[in-house]
Amino acid sequence: MEFIGQTIQVIGEVMIGITAIMVHRRVWKEHKINPLVYKEMQREQIIGILGIILLVAGYIIQIIFNK
Repeated sequence: MEFIGQTIQVIGEVMIGITAIMVHRRVWKEHKINPLVYKEMQREQIIGILGIILLVAGYIIQIIFNK
């Protein structure tokens, strides 16, 4: 179970990292905040929140099963 907790946690960390990279890449490419960039930022916010949820879930799984 510890493996599952760590895997979920890593997936969450990667998701958060990817969202940050995607936003910066789009802004760098467009050089402005237009509706396309805004829409992508909203989608990436959802991915980032899911990543945080996975981080917390992975942490809880590790705590519960390491007792």
